[in-house]
Amino acid sequence: MFVVAGGFAVVNILLSQFVGQRKQTRTKLMPYECGKDPVGSARERFSVKFYLIAMIFILFDIEVIFLIPWAVVFKAFAAHEPWAKTLIYIEMMLFVVLLLVGYIYVVKKGAFDWGQRARREAEAEALALREMQKREKDAGQRAA
Repeated sequence: MFVVAGGFAVVNILLSQFVGQRKQTRTKLMPYECGKDPVGSARERFSVKFYLIAMIFILFDIEVIFLIPWAVVFKAFAAHEPWAKTLIYIEMMLFVVLLLVGYIYVVKKGAFDWGQRARREAEAEALALREMQKREKDAGQRAA
């Protein structure tokens, strides 16, 4: 199976090298990272909301990871002690309810609402990128 998977990957890479198009434009050669085009200074400051969202993601992600050991323990205890099954289930539902309350609190505080300013900044950045692409296209047509 590993040979077939590796062969499939190698064949696809080689096939794309021989058959694929090789138009290198400025946009294609531009670095791309994390869904954000690198437009502007590399020293640009991020909004505090960016870090808040990252911390909330890590917090909820780590808490959700606790569900896996709970499921393992729940299955083991349910086989031996019938009363433990109910107790463990109630404890986990309490944990999930606390997670839900935390999530509702974060939503009510507006942590996920980026507001009009962030939308305007994103639209301005997209417009600048479109104008840059248009200038590239015009320059390419003049050169041809």
